[in-house]
Amino acid sequence: MAKVVLKNLKKIYPYTEGKKKRKKGAEEKKTNLQITDQGVVAVQEFNLEIADKEFIVLVGPSGCGKSTTLRMIAGLEDITEGELWIGDQLMNDVEPKDRNIAMVFQNYALYPHMTVYENMAFSLELKKAPKEEIDRRVREAAEILDITQYLDRKPKALSGGQRQRVAIGRAIVRDPQVMLMDEPLSNLDAKLRNQMRAEIIKLRERINTTFVYVTHDQTEAMTLGDRIVIMKDGFIQQIGTPQEVFDHPANLFVAGFIGTPQMNLFDARLTRENGRYVVHTGGISVELSEEKQQRLAAKNVADQDVVLGVRPDHLMLCADGIKGQVDVSEMMGSSVHLHITTGGKDAIVIVPTNGAAASFPMGSEVNLIFGGNVAHVFSKDTGVNLEF
Repeated sequence: MAKVVLKNLKKIYPYTEGKKKRKKGAEEKKTNLQITDQGVVAVQEFNLEIADKEFIVLVGPSGCGKSTTLRMIAGLEDITEGELWIGDQLMNDVEPKDRNIAMVFQNYALYPHMTVYENMAFSLELKKAPKEEIDRRVREAAEILDITQYLDRKPKALSGGQRQRVAIGRAIVRDPQVMLMDEPLSNLDAKLRNQMRAEIIKLRERINTTFVYVTHDQTEAMTLGDRIVIMKDGFIQQIGTPQEVFDHPANLFVAGFIGTPQMNLFDARLTRENGRYVVHTGGISVELSEEKQQRLAAKNVADQDVVLGVRPDHLMLCADGIKGQVDVSEMMGSSVHLHITTGGKDAIVIVPTNGAAASFPMGSEVNLIFGGNVAHVFSKDTGVNLEF
């Protein structure tokens, strides 16, 4: 279909007259976005090359600029600076209707007075496509999405999941070069979200198009994306496959954002002893794995205080280790989530039950250990992962 290239994209929302009169300090308290004389910078230095038929997910907290980026691709927001290419065509000044893209919105945006069939056929009718082709495309899309039986119904007679399928169907009948999806599952309950995630994965296999998907839900990002773009305050924090960003977070923000429960963080000291890097925390010392040794040595990382990150399922209970006290014990079926206070900080440990009863009363003492292959060391000053 088409690759999508975003080169140094920037979006600035100019001040309105009302905002000009506000004190600058008041503005800064409400947002972490950069504020300039021109206005609020919502997206900046955004560089990304999306391969043909790739599924890219933009993820981040509310206000990070992900939806603004998507809307610039769609042509619903003007590009302040930079270039947007779809295929071999520069799209900065091309009207949305001429970009050969389709967009699925969070709120479905279906016409309530039209049937499902009419909603799906509408864009093709505007293009004056032959009736036979319209009918063929609508029925093919309906079959793919398993909504053939609803073609004569109106949106009010459908559930939220069915409406979302109609919205997706309306997009795919156009056979777009690029499919844009802006938090399409956020209005659904947890069970429907799981079902629709699976449907989108199946859909992706059946239609040949490039996907750009926006969400604040890291589970959606991890399960759907070929690559994930993690954003914060208008900047890209990291781009990589789901496994890459989970195993090798670029900084403390990514480490805390990706993974459920989020990564545990401890104060620690990184030293180099006899040419080997060792991390010291909570009275224990752990030598890092060979892979980490090589990365740190290649950068000639010096001895320093660091923030140590260890994921909850990588901490283990032991006879002698980092001492902690159980605050809360959550039984999750196949595992127990222990909320522990250690060294004045909170930590979470996932303990597999393996089918056996496990009891950790509130206030009980535990000891924790971790392997050198699962320890992440971050700069205390900049928050960046010292390996990269």
